[in-house]
Amino acid sequence: METPDKIGDQEGFLELFLIGRRYPWIQWLCLCSAALMLSCSHASDTRNEKLPVDRLLEPVPHDRYADDVGRFLAGLPARSDSPLTRFQDNTAWARHRHELDCAWTRLEGERLPAMRAFQKAELGSHPASALPVFYPFSGPDALTVTVFFPQSPVYVMVGLEPAGTLPSPKQLERKNLERYLAATRSGVASELDRSFFITRQMDRQFRGQVTDGICLPILEMLVRSGNTILGFRYVRLDDGGQIVERASDYHAPGRMGNKGVEIEFLRDNDKSVHKLFYFSVNLSNTRLQENRPFLSFLSRLQGSTTFLKATSYMIHKPEFSIIREHVLSESAAVLQDDSGVPYHFYLSPSWRVQLYGEYVRPYGSFRWLEQPDLRNAYLTQKPRPLPFRIGYGFRDVPSHLLFATRMK
Repeated sequence: METPDKIGDQEGFLELFLIGRRYPWIQWLCLCSAALMLSCSHASDTRNEKLPVDRLLEPVPHDRYADDVGRFLAGLPARSDSPLTRFQDNTAWARHRHELDCAWTRLEGERLPAMRAFQKAELGSHPASALPVFYPFSGPDALTVTVFFPQSPVYVMVGLEPAGTLPSPKQLERKNLERYLAATRSGVASELDRSFFITRQMDRQFRGQVTDGICLPILEMLVRSGNTILGFRYVRLDDGGQIVERASDYHAPGRMGNKGVEIEFLRDNDKSVHKLFYFSVNLSNTRLQENRPFLSFLSRLQGSTTFLKATSYMIHKPEFSIIREHVLSESAAVLQDDSGVPYHFYLSPSWRVQLYGEYVRPYGSFRWLEQPDLRNAYLTQKPRPLPFRIGYGFRDVPSHLLFATRMK
């Protein structure tokens, strides 16, 4: 994402603002920047007022410790002067590294090359590939979303699981590393082996039993897939839906905490810098309709790309209609499997749909959610190949994806 080099570069600012007519999220950033410039020009009148700073606009202070933790958990050798170097002499960490090396070698030799080829051929040249990505029901799946959308400047992931905290070296020192590292491997095994995190396992592992949240597997996914963590901080949404910094042990006064983490990372292969946010939010209607800060924040993501995968078919249910309507009304494009928005919602002149792979019916306990209209579309249209497995029924049924783009 390019912005004017200087605040005084009015021509560059105007050009970016005009581009924002096509991508509203860019225009919103311009308006925020303009407001910030205006507030600076009247600093003498407002010096006693502290205006909120939206973290989408502000760089994250660089601190290498989150990268150190990510590499430690990902089984990658520590960088020089890391406070976690001493743990590498432990036989438990050596076993951890070996096990993860094997798992990632399989992933890099089988699924990831095909996913990257699909991204390049089907998504890479589309304007939606460079937009911010909204990923509801994501869990810690930073891997898939960054592989499919490597050009995106911002990723916003949302799930029920708590955001969690970074363990200090002293906290790691007190752990039984054999059990702890084995448990962290188990926490990411389903993602590496089957492309999605299992909800029941996340409930058992990411609520204090192994870690106190999912920021650790997010860091692990990022660093192991070729990224360097530049900065990390704890954030939340204030009453106006702005992203603000918080203490790691912050306790919300009510039940709408909207707590999260913010990660800035460098993609090693092209040196591009990106941001990833994860927020712990209940997306059901009963909770979301009360959550004005999060709804306000979502409104700023108008014109983004939405990604939906392995959602437990939540968006099919009436009690998740608010988030479904947001996806349909505010997204510039949607990439999903059949657990995302039901197919019949895309049968309008507003959407152009491209199908990939083969659709049979939902797998296992979800089989009753079969979509006859989607099955008929696969029979009568010309779906393009999907050269990798993804989603529920990973090895037992064919995989599929749907890419819906909004018509102008």
